[in-house]
Amino acid sequence: MSTDSTKKKDNHVSTSKALDDEQRVKILSPGMLVAKRFFRNKLAVAGLVILVAMFLFSFIGGMVSPYNESQVFRKTDHVWKDYAGATYNKSYIFETANGDEFPAQGQQKFILATNKGNDSFEANDVTYGLEQKGEDYWAIYSSESVATVLTLKGKSTYKQAGNTEVTDEIKEGYEEAVANDENTFEVDGITYTIEKAGRENQITISGEVAFATKKVFSAAAKDADLGFQFKQAVLDAIEAGETSFEYDGTKYELNTTEEETSTEVVKNGEVYATVSNLLVSPQAKGVFLSLSFKEAVEQAIADKATTFTAINEAGEEETYQLQTKNTQYVVRSQKATTVNDTYSAPSKKHWAGTDGNGMDMLTRLMYGGRISLMIGFVVIIIEGIIGILIGGISGYFGGWVDTILMRVVDVVICIPAMPLYIIIGSVMDYYKIDPRIRIYALCAILGIVGWPGIARMVRGQILSLREQEFMVATEATGVRISRRIFRHLIPNVIPQLIVIATMGLGDVILMEATLSFLGIGVKFPYASWGNIVNAVNDVYVLTNFWFVWIPAGFLILLTVLGFNFVGDGLRDAFDPKMKR
Repeated sequence: MSTDSTKKKDNHVSTSKALDDEQRVKILSPGMLVAKRFFRNKLAVAGLVILVAMFLFSFIGGMVSPYNESQVFRKTDHVWKDYAGATYNKSYIFETANGDEFPAQGQQKFILATNKGNDSFEANDVTYGLEQKGEDYWAIYSSESVATVLTLKGKSTYKQAGNTEVTDEIKEGYEEAVANDENTFEVDGITYTIEKAGRENQITISGEVAFATKKVFSAAAKDADLGFQFKQAVLDAIEAGETSFEYDGTKYELNTTEEETSTEVVKNGEVYATVSNLLVSPQAKGVFLSLSFKEAVEQAIADKATTFTAINEAGEEETYQLQTKNTQYVVRSQKATTVNDTYSAPSKKHWAGTDGNGMDMLTRLMYGGRISLMIGFVVIIIEGIIGILIGGISGYFGGWVDTILMRVVDVVICIPAMPLYIIIGSVMDYYKIDPRIRIYALCAILGIVGWPGIARMVRGQILSLREQEFMVATEATGVRISRRIFRHLIPNVIPQLIVIATMGLGDVILMEATLSFLGIGVKFPYASWGNIVNAVNDVYVLTNFWFVWIPAGFLILLTVLGFNFVGDGLRDAFDPKMKR
C-alpha cells in the first residue's frame, strides 16, 4: 500500500515538473525577442518616451494651438519719437520781399561776396547790391537794366535791355531827370536809376529784394503776420537801439530778456513774437511750436538738462527729452504707437513669451519641431534609398562593379560638406529662393551628401551574406538577381539599417539646426528649432531674453538624446548574442 502510494506521489511530482517545464517554454518570434530586449533597456524606453512626446508636441500641438505659425501680436506702447529740433543758428536766413525771388545761386554768391568784402555780386544775370545794416544783418538790392539811351544831337534813342517795357512815361521821366541833372526818377511808384556814361546812359531799376540775417523770428500765434516788411522794421529798430517802433499804424515795443539772448516784440501788452539766435523747428509738417515751448527748450539747453516740461498743443503739461547730437539738439516726446509685441515675457497669453517678430514662441516651437523632424526623416529616407541601392549592387556583384561604385562613394565622402552647404545657401539667398522650396532643397542636399556611410555598411553586410547557404540555395533554384538582393539579402540588413537610421536622425537634426543657425537653412516665415536659436546672434537677446533660445536648444537636446537612446537600445536588441 505504501509502495503504491509512493509511486503515485512520484508520478504526480514528475508530471507536475514536466508540466512546469512546458509552461516555461515560450515560443517567441524574432520581432518579439527584439521588443523584449528593447523594453528591458531603461534608457531606450526613456528615449522612446521622449520621441513620442516630441512628436505629439510638434504635430498635435500645432493643431490645438490657438495661434498660427506666422501670427504677429501687436500692442500699444508709448515710444519716444523726435518731435522738434533745435540749434543755435550760425547761418544766414534769407527773407524775400513780396513778389520777389532770391535764387539759391544768389544765396551762395552772397556768402562769397560778404567773405570777400564785396558790395555787389551777380547771379542768374542779375546784379545785386549789398548794404550792411548791422552785425549779421544785410540788405540785398537788385539792379535790373531797363534800357540803354543813346543821345546824339539832343535826340535820344531808347533800346530796351530787359523785360521791362520802355513806356512813354519812362521816357518822359528820363528826359526830365536828365534836364534837372538828377540820377533817379519815379514812374508808377517804381524808382529808376540813371547810370551816366557819356552819350550812352543806362536806365536801371533798383530795389530791396531781400535781407539776410542770423536772427530767428518766432510767432506767438499761428495767425501772426510776420512778413518781410514787419521783420525788416523789427531788425531796423533793434539795430538802431530803439525800444519801440511803429508798423502799419500799430505801435510795437521791444523788450530784451534778462539773459539778453532774445528780444520780445510786444503788441497791446502781449508778446507778439520773439527774435533770438535759437532755431527751434518741428519735425513734422503742420505742427506749430508755441513760444512757451521754445522758451522751455532754450532754458533746458542753458541748464544742460536732459528732460524738461512744457505745455503741448493740447494745452497739457508734458515731459520731453532733450538729446544732444554734436551741435544739434533733438527734442523727443512720448507718442502712443502700435508696435509689435516683441520679446514679451512668458505669461498666461503667451506661455513661452514672444520672439523678436512678435510671434508666439510656443507655437513657433511646435511648428519648428514639425519641420526639424520632417527634415530628419526625409533626409534619412533619401540616404537609405541611395545607400541601399549602391551598397546592395556593389556588395552582390563585386568585381569591377564594386570597384567603380566604391570609388564613387570615396569621391562623395571627400566632398567638404559644410562649405558646400554654405555655397548653396548663399546662391539661394542671392536668387531669393522661396522659403518652402529651400526646405525641399535642404532635404535633397543633406540626403545626397550623407548616403555613403549607409552604402558601405550595406555592402559589407551583403559581402558576408551572399556566401551563406540560403543564398546558394536561391542561386541553385534560379531566383532572379533582383529578388535575391531585395527579398533575401536586404531584409537581413534591415536591423542594422534601423539602428543606423535611428542614430543618424539625431545627426541630421543637429546639422539642420546648425545650418539654420548660420542663416543658410530654413528661412522666415517658416520656423525650425535651428533658426529659432539663431536669435543668440544678438548678445543683447542672449543675455536678456533667455526664453527666446533656451527652449529651442533644450528641445534639440532632448530629441537628439531620444534618438540616440533608441538607437543604442535597438542595437542591443538586434544583437543575437544578447540573452533573452
